[in-house]
Amino acid sequence: MAHPIIKRASWQDLSQLTPLFDQYRIFYGQASNEAAANDFLKERISFGQSTIFLAYLPDQVPSNAVGFTLLYPLFSSVRLTQNWVLNDLYIHPDFRRQQIAKELINTAISFAKSTGAGFLQLETAHNNIPAQTLYEASGLRRQSADNNYLLYRIDLLK
Repeated sequence: MAHPIIKRASWQDLSQLTPLFDQYRIFYGQASNEAAANDFLKERISFGQSTIFLAYLPDQVPSNAVGFTLLYPLFSSVRLTQNWVLNDLYIHPDFRRQQIAKELINTAISFAKSTGAGFLQLETAHNNIPAQTLYEASGLRRQSADNNYLLYRIDLLK
């Protein structure tokens, strides 16, 4: 198994990112619409509204992205910090169970730390047991739950 290469996405990476993002949306019950997905991602990147990391496997020819994570900033008035929500994480089904998601999460945590963030958080479905195991192994801790989702967070300022 090749170690994934993680790269911060820019608008030049949209041809790699958009198909994965569209597959992610389909997974969550949305109709395929690559043009709208491309426009959405282009705006997020162009206006600095999100940070996106892409995962590549060096032995893939051609070198296509196999996964991504998308982070949104979140601000805390009380803590006076910018924090991050890991909103989206997707690995192409052909490349799952190869530690790619773990590398993307670790990259997201390192990035959040480098920005001086107080925490990074995410939500996942109650029945997404493999993801919950991965998040806990990555240092995220379950904070709360509602009827649909579990909230996980890692505090970065100690």
